[in-house]
Amino acid sequence: MNSRRIMTFFSIIFVALFAAFIVWPRAAMTQQQQTSQKSQQTPTIDEYQPKSTLVTKEHKIERAKFPFIDIHSHHWNPAPEEVDRLVKEMDTINLRVMVNLSGGTGEELKKTVAVMKGRYPDRFVVFANMNYDDLNTPGFGKRVAARLEEDVKNGAQGLKIFKNFGMDLKYGGGERVHVDDPEFDAVFEKCAELKIPVLIHVAEPSAFFDPWDYRNERWQELKEFPGRARPPAKYPPFETLMTERNHLFAKHPKTNFIAAHLGFHGNDLARLGKLFDENPNVYVDIAAVLAELGRQPYSAHDFLVKYQDRVVMGKDIYEVNEYKWYFRALETRDEYFEYYRKRHAFWRIYGFQVPDDVLKKVYYKNALKLVPGIDAKAFPE
Repeated sequence: MNSRRIMTFFSIIFVALFAAFIVWPRAAMTQQQQTSQKSQQTPTIDEYQPKSTLVTKEHKIERAKFPFIDIHSHHWNPAPEEVDRLVKEMDTINLRVMVNLSGGTGEELKKTVAVMKGRYPDRFVVFANMNYDDLNTPGFGKRVAARLEEDVKNGAQGLKIFKNFGMDLKYGGGERVHVDDPEFDAVFEKCAELKIPVLIHVAEPSAFFDPWDYRNERWQELKEFPGRARPPAKYPPFETLMTERNHLFAKHPKTNFIAAHLGFHGNDLARLGKLFDENPNVYVDIAAVLAELGRQPYSAHDFLVKYQDRVVMGKDIYEVNEYKWYFRALETRDEYFEYYRKRHAFWRIYGFQVPDDVLKKVYYKNALKLVPGIDAKAFPE
C-alpha cells in the first residue's frame, strides 16, 4: 500500500515538473508575444510615422520659376569662401538676391558688407542690427538712430530686430522692454527718414505660449527644443506682445515693417488680413511658416491673391535643398506631401499654386518695392 502511495506521489511530482519545464515556458512565451504585439500596435507619438499610400501627381521642382529674393536669411560674419559657395548654390535654384539679416552694427557691419557685397554687389543685401550694450544710459534711442544712419552710409539696406525684443530684453532694473517702448521711437522714425524697412520678429508661434501637453500641435518641436516654450511665469502672454506690436505699427505709419514668419498669424489668416487692412505700412515674410499655408491650400491661395502686394519670400534657416518645398507649394497643386521639417508640422501639406503675376510679387516685386538699392533689371517685368 505504501509503495502505491509513493508511486502516486512521484507521479504527481513528475507531472508538475513536466508542466513547469514544458507548458509554463510556452505560456510565458505566448504572453510575451502578446505583450510585444500590443507594444508594436501602440507606438509612441515619436515612433508613429505612417507611410502614405496615396497615388497622385507629383511635381518635383528644383528651381524657382522666376528669379527670387530671399528676404530672410542669416549669415553671421561669413568668410569669403562661404560667400563664394553661397553664390554657386543660389544659382542652382534661381535665388538672385539674398538678404542677410545678421549684419550687426559698426565695424562688424562694415566687415560683413565688404565680404558679401564687396565681392558680389548685386547678389546680397545686408541689414543692420541694434546693439543694446548702452541700453541703460540715457539717450539710448537717439544713439541707436545715429548708429543706424552711419550703418546705412556703410552699406546697410534695412534694420532687423530679433526675437529678444519684447520678450527677453530688460532694463537694468528688471523691467521688460516693451515692443512699443517710446525709447525706440527715434529709431523707427529714422528708418522712415532713411526709407529702409524694418524686418521685426515679435513673439513666437502662439502654441509655444500654450500648455505643453499632447493637445499642443507644436509638441514635437517643444520636446526637441524645450527652451522654446514660453511659460507665463517667465514671458508675457502672446496677446500682450501682439497688442504692443500692433501699436508700434500704428504709431509709425511712415515706416515700412515686415513682420517675420507671417506675423505668427499663419494659423489665422483672417486676423492677418485685418492687420493688413488697418496698417498699410505692414508686410510679412513666409520664412519657416510654409507649413501653415500648406495645410490650408484654398485659404492660402485666396489670401495671397487678395494680399499679393503685402507678402515677400523668405526661408530663414539656410539650406539650399529645402527651398524646393516652397517652389512646390507656391507653383503647383500637388496634394498631401511631406514637409521638410517635422517639428514645424505634424501634418502633410498641399500646393496652393498662385497665378504668375502673384508669384512674381511674392518672389521679387514686393521686396524690390521695400528694400532700396536692389537692381530691378535683374528681374523680369
